[in-house]
Amino acid sequence: MAIRILIVDDQPLVRAGIAMLLAAEDGIDVVGECGDGGAALVEAARLQPDVVLMDVRMPGMSGVDATRRLTADAFAADPDRPAKVIILTTYHVDEAVHDALRAGASGFLLKDAAPAELVLAVRAVAAGEAWLDPAVTRSLLGEFTTRPEPARPSPAALAGLTARERETLVLVAHGLSNTEIAGYLYIGESTVKTHLGRVLMKLGLRDRAQAVMVAYQSGLVRPDAALPARQNG
Repeated sequence: MAIRILIVDDQPLVRAGIAMLLAAEDGIDVVGECGDGGAALVEAARLQPDVVLMDVRMPGMSGVDATRRLTADAFAADPDRPAKVIILTTYHVDEAVHDALRAGASGFLLKDAAPAELVLAVRAVAAGEAWLDPAVTRSLLGEFTTRPEPARPSPAALAGLTARERETLVLVAHGLSNTEIAGYLYIGESTVKTHLGRVLMKLGLRDRAQAVMVAYQSGLVRPDAALPARQNG
């Protein structure tokens, strides 16, 4: 089935450009457009999109508030399929983007990103992955590490991760995809998914984006850290 997309942006030309780009892709169907967060709630309830592309700053209800509502389990017609939101912004890092990720957004993409990157982000988020723009991931997550807000999981929960699960979490935090992690650790991609699933379960996290933030907030990964050495087996 085609991925159903709702585009939310207060600039009609931006909406039209994104819609034309995505409509040309196989397996993607733009089912609606609107210009503010309040309208996004109405349209999302009516259309039940798979992915919502959400601007941050709009008149009326902001993209942050709309994201918080859209990602709530009670909002979706099927509680097992809450809406997935990709934040679109012209800004690299600011408070609104932090708030949107905390509110439950699954992705973050700059509006000047390459068209191919937007398509990849949509497909990844629809498949249950997270998408953080690689151009700003380090800066964004570096900001999180300077904040006093504690990481959600307890130290005991982090200590309960196996060595391989911790390695997987670290590589996820460095922005590697499942395929890249598999090659880095010399394991199968299905094994990577298993490790990541256990990390999410043990730490009580919702998705990959939350896992990345926890890795930085907890000090497991530092913004200036290099990738760990590759290990066989």
